[in-house]
Amino acid sequence: MKSKPNLNGQLTEIVDELVHRGVTLEQARQEFERQFIMASLRSNDWNYCRSARSLGVHRNTLRNKVSHLGITASAGRSRSFGGRPSLRRPMPKA
Repeated sequence: MKSKPNLNGQLTEIVDELVHRGVTLEQARQEFERQFIMASLRSNDWNYCRSARSLGVHRNTLRNKVSHLGITASAGRSRSFGGRPSLRRPMPKA
């Protein structure tokens, strides 16, 4: 029976693949941050306060990162909640 590699081993494999494909550090950092934030938001039912607390950042910092990374609640919610439309009003554009 083959054992599953530990987290460090898995990360090493992913990083090696990204380097092999020519992904820049900035591209890799942004994608990791996007995926990490999305996972936190999904696990906290898209509650920004709880997600920010679990990530160790201020709620406004999380909102800024979400905006900068192009994360949309509607896309994440449709996957998490079977496509139900959001009950929240859209945020006004700056």
